[in-house]
Amino acid sequence: MELTLVFSLLVLFCLHGVSADRPNFTSLFALGDSNTDTGNLVIMATPDVPVFNNKPPYGMTFFGHPSGRFSDGRVTIDFIAEKFGLPLLRPSLQNNSDVSKGVNFAVGGATSINADFFERNKLVNFKLLNNSLNVQLDWFEKLKPSFCKTAGPSECFNKTLFFVGEFGVNDYNLAWGAGKAESEVRSYVPQVVQNIANAAEVLIKGGATYVVLPGIPPIGCSPSLLATRVRLNKATEFDQIGCLSDVNRVAKYHNTELRDAIGGLRGKYAHAKVIKADFYDPIIEILQNPGRFGVAGGDVLRACCGGGGKYNWNVTAVCSMPGVAACKDPSAFVSWDGTHFTEATYRYIAKGWLSGPYSDPPILNALNY
Repeated sequence: MELTLVFSLLVLFCLHGVSADRPNFTSLFALGDSNTDTGNLVIMATPDVPVFNNKPPYGMTFFGHPSGRFSDGRVTIDFIAEKFGLPLLRPSLQNNSDVSKGVNFAVGGATSINADFFERNKLVNFKLLNNSLNVQLDWFEKLKPSFCKTAGPSECFNKTLFFVGEFGVNDYNLAWGAGKAESEVRSYVPQVVQNIANAAEVLIKGGATYVVLPGIPPIGCSPSLLATRVRLNKATEFDQIGCLSDVNRVAKYHNTELRDAIGGLRGKYAHAKVIKADFYDPIIEILQNPGRFGVAGGDVLRACCGGGGKYNWNVTAVCSMPGVAACKDPSAFVSWDGTHFTEATYRYIAKGWLSGPYSDPPILNALNY
C-alpha cells in the first residue's frame, strides 16, 4: 500500500514536469503585450480600440472558445505555468481575490514607451490605451501588498518567476505603420530597451530574484506587416526567407541592445538571476525548416486565420470578422492571425526557454534543476 502511494506521487510529479526532490517556482507574474496577454485587453478595450480576439475562432485548439489570448490556444506563459504545476495566469484586471500563485498584467497593444509619446509625435491617429510598461509596473506595485501580506518582499518573492516582455514589438510596429524609415525606427531602440531594463531593476530592488527578459521576434516575417508594406510599396528588400530585411535588422538591433542591458543588470545585481529569452531564433528556425515542424513550405509566411491574399491577411478582413475562416490545422502554421503565433509555435518557444537552447540560462536551471 505504501509503495503504491510513493509510486503514485512520483508519477504525479513527473506528469507535471517537476521532480519531487527539486525546488520549484511557486508563483508567476507577467508583464507584456499581446503575446503574453490572457484577457486584459478584452476587459480594457474601448469602442475606439476594436478587439477581435474575443470571438471565435480564437481559442479553437485548446480552450474551445475565446479566452482573451491572441492565439488558437495557449501562449508561451501558459506552457511555463503548466511546467511548474501553476494555474494558467488570470488577467490582473479581473480583480482576482487570490493572487497567491501570481497574475498576468500583460495587455495586447502595450508599448515600452509611454503611450503619449506616440500620440504627441503623430505616430497614431487615434487614442492609445494607457497600458504601457510603466503602467503595468504600477499595477504590480499596487498589488504587491496583497501578495506579500506577512513576509518581506525578498522572502515572499524568493520562488517567484517574473516575465517582463517581450516589449518593443508595438513600439516599432506603430512607427513602421506610420511609414517611418529604418533609421528613425532604429532610433527608438535605446529608449525601448532602457525602459525594459529599468522595469527589471525596479522588480529586483523590490525583491525579485528570478526575472526573464524576452527579446522580440522577427517582426519582418509577420504576415500582417508583410501584406501592409507590400500593399503600400514599402517592401523594397526581402531576405532569403521572404521576410522584410529592414524590419528584422531593427529587431536584431533591439535584441543585441537587450542582451547588453541584461549583462549590465547581472553585473549590478549579482544575487539576481536575470534570464535572457530568445524570441527571434526559434521563429527563424521554424521558418527555415518548416517541414521539420509540420509546416507546409508554401504556408510558412501565411496566417492560419485571415482574409486572403499572398499572406492571408487583409486589414478589412481580419481573423474573427464575419466570413473570415481559420485553417483546419493551426499546428501546420507559424502565424495564427497574421500578427500573433499559433499554439504550436508558442509551445516550441516555451520549450526552448525552459530547457534551452533559446534562453540563457534555461529557466529550468534557474532554481538549480
